[in-house]
Amino acid sequence: MLKNFSKLLKCRCFQSTSFRLQQQQTVPEVEVFINGRSVTVPSYFTILQTLRRERVTFPSFCYHERLSIAGNCRMCLVQIEGMAKLQIACALNVGKGMKIRTNSEKTMLAQESVLEFLLINHPLDCPICDQGGECDLQDLSMRFGNDRSRFTDIHFSGKRAVEDKDLGPLIRAEMNRCIHCTRCIRFSSQVCGLDVLGTAGRGADMLVGTYVDKMFLSELSGNIIDLCPVGALTAIPYMFKARPWEVRKANSIDVTDATGTNIVVNFRFDRVLRVLPREHEEINQEWLSDKGRWAIDSLEMQRLVTPMQRVNTCLCPLDWDSALNIAAGLIKCANPKNIMAIAGPHCNVETLVAAKDFLNMLGSEHTYVERGMNYSKSNTDLKAGFSLNVNMKDIVKADRILLVGTNPRFEAPVLNAWIRQAYRTNECDIFVVGPCCDYNYHVNYLGADVDCLSNAASALQGAKRPLIFVGISQLETANGGPIMSTLSKIVASLKVGSDWGVLNIITRDASFAGALEAGWKPGALEAVEKNVPSLVLSLGADESFYDWKPPAGIPFIYIGFQGDRSSELATIVLPGCAYTESGGLYLNMEGRSQYAMPAVTPPGMARPDWKIIRALAEYSDVCMPYKNLDSLHSRMGQISPNFTCLGCYQQKVFPDLVGQLVTPAKGTGCIDIDMKTLKDYYCSDVFTYNSSTMIKAQKAAVELARSSYARI
Repeated sequence: MLKNFSKLLKCRCFQSTSFRLQQQQTVPEVEVFINGRSVTVPSYFTILQTLRRERVTFPSFCYHERLSIAGNCRMCLVQIEGMAKLQIACALNVGKGMKIRTNSEKTMLAQESVLEFLLINHPLDCPICDQGGECDLQDLSMRFGNDRSRFTDIHFSGKRAVEDKDLGPLIRAEMNRCIHCTRCIRFSSQVCGLDVLGTAGRGADMLVGTYVDKMFLSELSGNIIDLCPVGALTAIPYMFKARPWEVRKANSIDVTDATGTNIVVNFRFDRVLRVLPREHEEINQEWLSDKGRWAIDSLEMQRLVTPMQRVNTCLCPLDWDSALNIAAGLIKCANPKNIMAIAGPHCNVETLVAAKDFLNMLGSEHTYVERGMNYSKSNTDLKAGFSLNVNMKDIVKADRILLVGTNPRFEAPVLNAWIRQAYRTNECDIFVVGPCCDYNYHVNYLGADVDCLSNAASALQGAKRPLIFVGISQLETANGGPIMSTLSKIVASLKVGSDWGVLNIITRDASFAGALEAGWKPGALEAVEKNVPSLVLSLGADESFYDWKPPAGIPFIYIGFQGDRSSELATIVLPGCAYTESGGLYLNMEGRSQYAMPAVTPPGMARPDWKIIRALAEYSDVCMPYKNLDSLHSRMGQISPNFTCLGCYQQKVFPDLVGQLVTPAKGTGCIDIDMKTLKDYYCSDVFTYNSSTMIKAQKAAVELARSSYARI
């Protein structure tokens, strides 16, 4: 143990020294003049980047900082002293002593003329356009455009008319509004890895769309709606629902996967209308998966709005006082040491802490999450054994990546965007041990058996920054121990710095990391089969009960927001809140703590889950040490400092001990993956199965897979 502490201290000293060296190696800067004002910027900046950093209002349509430079809208024309013609600011790098004029008469006339050309064929349908109120063309026309048009030909020949494209059940394409900025084309090619969208023709005859009649379906397809500067691409599920100035906003966290994507919930009249991505440079940049964006209609399906008690084969509604009295009576009659709680994928940390404290006070230690992980002797004591050991933003630095039993494209789309960025910008080689899946980058298959992991050692040798990603579903099987043992030996043979975490686990539930941090155990299904509980308390857990049904006579209390498998088996149903109603603290797969704000009030008689647990404890004559959210957060800080350190990525300690504590076992059989293709992605869990939008998308994906253009 002392050796490990000395290694830790050396690692910290090395990191601080390297950080000081990086600060000393400064990037060369140049002096430029913006409208006569001197500024100093890095030499690799473009003029447009310089103007935006200095907060100079300057128009552009086609430029986006996360996509390649196209320079085809010509909206960012700027005057440079010494150059005869106007230059596009997005593609021209700054130079020493460059004098930039953004407010000259020549520059402003050019911007006004470009807008005039764009508006020649643009339809005047702002009152019926969903982009109205957040349209870049509207804003820039008001700021830089003219108040009238000089063109009269359109009064005789009419405006350009383009046939609309069928891009699927999620995205509506009104191509008459398209201004040919090509943002959607670059995003689909560079980020999604799908060369589906493109252009045909030139000038006024240019068309943006698919080369053949094919839908644009991807796990990140909804982001082209956010990128479109006009109303050419809009969301079908949000069509004609509200205007931007009518909705209210709340910052939240996406719970459909474990990446911790930052989102903004738009709501009106106490109803969630849409979800948009919120920028975070270290997690999701500004992308959002289609599940997180469009599965929100599941929040209104099969909602539990009142407490219920089972009478024969029916659930009968009753008031809270009666329901809590009955539930407390069941708890008092059960053997307290065998009471078991099972947490679902959407539980926040507040609920997990309250439930564990309640069961511990009753004398039970049986608190489990649905996902299993039984490969290590240390169980969940080492955070490096069940999370990412590298910051997400550092994935782009990797030169070789090994995927073992996972398809991050569908299990963690935002994480996969970082992997694709490493593949595209850093020429990263990607190897796969597992079945053939739909990846959006070229991969080298090493085999689908556990024995094929030996081939991975030679594939990663010589890499300066290698990364290994293991799917959490593999650690639930008997192959978990052999996989982690072999990979730990491979990691030990690699020559990498101690500050670079090579071995990483890709989790899939938003509650998984927070539950293990709070002291919960993995493997609910194995636990209930091994030890028959005297009472089951389900916190939104449904997946496990498709494989295990409680024996007759065992009381079952369900706390959750959606009626599914658990509510069918429940003796008492206590309606809880969804993540948009209760908010709370969540830990992503990095172990990073983030807080989600509540957006709307819970429907009917539903209440926040942690308040239900506290009331249940009070009715059971158990005194909880907190009575409001502030005191509960103080209790969370006592359990783990990570619950109070919000937003920061924390370096994992003792990652080399993970391999030393692996349970010895022999792996047999093939490595399998749940989500191999896009049709497996949309309805992969109970929450998305209850979403009509996701069901439509799944049907479209099945139809696309059967079409003759599927592989084009």
